[in-house]
Amino acid sequence: MEEAPDREIWRLAVPAFLALVAEPLFLLADSAVVGHLGTAQLAGLGAAGAVLQTVVGVCVFLAYGTTASVARRLGAGDRPGALAHGIDGLWLAVLVGAVATAPAILLAHTLTRAVGASPVIAGPATSYLRIAALGITPLLLMLAATGVLRGLQDTRTPMVVAVSGNLINIVLNVVLVYGVGLGIRGSALGSVVAQCLAAAALVTVVIRGARREGATIRPHPRGVASAASSGVALVVRTLTLRAALLATTFAVAHATGDHAVHLATHQVAFTLWSFLAFVLDALAIAAQALTGRALGRGDVHATRRLTARMVRWGVVVGVVTGIGLAALSPVVGILFTGDHAVRHGLVPVLLVVAVGQPICGVVFVLDGVLIGAGDGRFLAIGGVITLAAYLPLLALAVLMGGGLVWIWVVFSAIFMGARLVVLAARGRGSRWLVTGA
Repeated sequence: MEEAPDREIWRLAVPAFLALVAEPLFLLADSAVVGHLGTAQLAGLGAAGAVLQTVVGVCVFLAYGTTASVARRLGAGDRPGALAHGIDGLWLAVLVGAVATAPAILLAHTLTRAVGASPVIAGPATSYLRIAALGITPLLLMLAATGVLRGLQDTRTPMVVAVSGNLINIVLNVVLVYGVGLGIRGSALGSVVAQCLAAAALVTVVIRGARREGATIRPHPRGVASAASSGVALVVRTLTLRAALLATTFAVAHATGDHAVHLATHQVAFTLWSFLAFVLDALAIAAQALTGRALGRGDVHATRRLTARMVRWGVVVGVVTGIGLAALSPVVGILFTGDHAVRHGLVPVLLVVAVGQPICGVVFVLDGVLIGAGDGRFLAIGGVITLAAYLPLLALAVLMGGGLVWIWVVFSAIFMGARLVVLAARGRGSRWLVTGA
């Protein structure tokens, strides 16, 4: 494969952005709507959102792993085989979703308390999570179907579905929360309905593509098992990331000061960080698809040049998003809450997030490149190393009374910095450059 031009990278990355941020945008809209119900409700959404994002986030391998494997088969000239593998990924999503939904509903109160929600916050958090958990299977189907389409070098279709789903979600949230008067439960219900519609649209596109290529839509037990086993390393990698994020939320919940204000401020900051992280990860999605295709064709030289180019773009986008966030930090809190204490405390936290954006840009791009190469085992090991470096220093920051801002400083400098070192060291080597379908 000849060197991918910038326009090919952005042809995949720009639409991938809107598809990739589907779940953060759901929570972003929920935060904007629920935040005006009160600080306790916003903090409750933060606790419930942390649980929901963890459950769904652990299963991100359904998208990432499928993108890489489908792209490799496409690069090797086996489009029917690529779609057959993708169909197995859809069945795996259904299976995992069925297993995860019931515990999330039954243990909603326990789970929200586990992430640090106080008794006052646990009430609205539990109400939200018990309804929102019904959207887990649709969300996993969205991940798997989106991964198939990305591997086929189609990021436009997931973009159209994501935009439509989020518009529906916003309308339903406003109507159900304020028009019908369901409060925070209405926000959860609106999100679930929108997620179901989006999942149905994406699955339909994949099934039609499979039928055109003559690939069966029936589950293949070996294929489903293979998809599950290949995703184990990515699950470990994701668990380390989610453990770091949950530990950060737990640390905020137990920091000194006003518990509700701290957690509400952290919820807004974390929502914005997640949104910007997925902006950067859109570049990584392009890297996954192009890296998998290049290695499937056996073109190591193009893979090297693509990696270098993607890293440069990661730095540029990180700087731009950082400057934008810093400029908006004094006013962006108005969108989420009327609590002056939350809005005032949000400014220094967002400045810390802004400074760390260039680091995030490189980290997410390199992560995407290695996922596209199928280097899951190293990503799992690297995740364990970075988590081990982060947790003691996070605990030290809390014990020394560092507060919310210092917790975010430790997260940005230690956790993301350690990931940068580990991933950059791997990228300079050649053991991840494995060719073939």
